[in-house]
Amino acid sequence: MAPVLYPSHTDSRPPLKRRPFWRDLGEIALLIAIIYTFVNLTTARAVVEGSSMRPNFETGQLVIVNRFAYFFSSPQRGDVIVLHNPRNGKEDFIKRVIGLPGEYVQLIEGRVYINGVLLEEPYIERFCTSCNGTWQLGEDEYFVLGDNRPSSHDSHAFGPIKRSLIVGQAWVRYWPLTDVAIIEHPNYAPIPKDFTPPPPTPTRTPAPYTPAPIDEREFDSFNGI
Repeated sequence: MAPVLYPSHTDSRPPLKRRPFWRDLGEIALLIAIIYTFVNLTTARAVVEGSSMRPNFETGQLVIVNRFAYFFSSPQRGDVIVLHNPRNGKEDFIKRVIGLPGEYVQLIEGRVYINGVLLEEPYIERFCTSCNGTWQLGEDEYFVLGDNRPSSHDSHAFGPIKRSLIVGQAWVRYWPLTDVAIIEHPNYAPIPKDFTPPPPTPTRTPAPYTPAPIDEREFDSFNGI
């Protein structure tokens, strides 16, 4: 009888070499650096300071700002944005987009009208009843307001802003942990596009001032004082 041959259990392949630890560590560090760079290029972190966005944002809250939000789309009404101060560019503001390019914006005792339509804003607790004005926005202009209207330095003070001043859209509130939330976008009623702004109020030229003749007797009792 022929002998039965069993395959050898000895593995003839060369043993695998373990990768050096420093190499794994280097790849992890490179991956972290790539992620960190990507995050910093596409987002920013902003600290809310002041009371201009109360009650929806409080001093000390931290938000993540999406820098790429408007690379392929335009700001929309209701977006909370971070923008450069249009007067000096040295500081940033957080405001809400209210008026869009080409629209006619009115502030009447603090209430906003867009193309003649009252803008319902349930997120506002206090209106600036002394705030009035009208603005015709250009093709690259936006009207921004703070949610705390009586205490906000915004477009009703410095006028419409150019799109180039917008840093990005406030996306997430991430600090304090009790306030973590995705920043919601309000829903508005449709605004008509075909709107003709009213003609400007004509300025009256005052009549020339002619002083009335003075009766010197009216001043007799003051003589000698």
